[in-house]
Amino acid sequence: MDTIKMVEVTRSNVVESIHYGTAILINSDGEILKEWGNANMMIYPRSALKPIQSLNLYKDGVAEAINVSDELIALTTASHHAETIHQEMVDNWLKKMNLNENHLSCGSAWPWNKNDQFEAYSKYKIKRKIFHNCSGKHCGHLAVCQHKDLPIKGYQNKEHPIQKNLIQLIEDLSKYKINHIGIDGCTLPNPLMPLKKFALAVAQLADYKKLNKHSAIAKRIFNSCVKFPEIAGGSQSINSILTKLSNEKVFFKNGAEGVFVAIIPEQKSALAVKIVDGASRAAEVAVAGLISELNIINNNQIEKIKKRPVKNSAGEIIGTIKWLE
Repeated sequence: MDTIKMVEVTRSNVVESIHYGTAILINSDGEILKEWGNANMMIYPRSALKPIQSLNLYKDGVAEAINVSDELIALTTASHHAETIHQEMVDNWLKKMNLNENHLSCGSAWPWNKNDQFEAYSKYKIKRKIFHNCSGKHCGHLAVCQHKDLPIKGYQNKEHPIQKNLIQLIEDLSKYKINHIGIDGCTLPNPLMPLKKFALAVAQLADYKKLNKHSAIAKRIFNSCVKFPEIAGGSQSINSILTKLSNEKVFFKNGAEGVFVAIIPEQKSALAVKIVDGASRAAEVAVAGLISELNIINNNQIEKIKKRPVKNSAGEIIGTIKWLE
């Protein structure tokens, strides 16, 4: 079977929706430790690709050369919620580079949290690029362009040296030839590849020593993200919450359209999930259920994520969304 039932949504004790998906736990040697459905499914990794994008930006001594902090590495790897800390970090980083948000190729957005949205509207009245959840990654691109004296204009295009290097790095890590490149929501290239091969690529980041000259920066990217999980997401972001619950042992990274990945150095492995219909609510529940099933994290908070209440507009609990064990 290519996909399996992963998440069920009920309303008044009746199943209203079912989310199908596939997942894989694979180690850095390519050994499949467990597979749910058929992980040969072709996917766009979307923002779950960010740990590899950060590796591409900061490898070969670039992180040290531009003196990037651990906090900024976490911000580069983030799909942030544009909370105050994210806004200030992006704004300050741009100022440090003598650039402004017009240099970012990502589009404009509102912050994720409603209170932050109201505050942003009251202050600016318009969406801003610094609020975009990928603005940290784009700042990282600008910083590397400045350091390497590469053109800033067009850094998002697949023909740009940074993006060419990214595709080569993905191919090296995944042992898969990329034949099609899509465009992500933030304007950067995103490769089409089997979920299994994406998971293999991410698993390399869980086995630092195998990365040879890239081992130190791969380890630093992981450590930065688990040390500053709320910078790498937000106070209410499920990937940040799960990362915190792991006690710095696992870094979780979400992507749009129902993609989720977990980097697990203790097992030198990675877990990758894809929900077929692209529902983020299902991907969040599924990754929590899988992590619990694998006994990688087990506590009451995980239980609350893999089975969550569904509420109506009055705040009344009228159903559940849960992992199908």
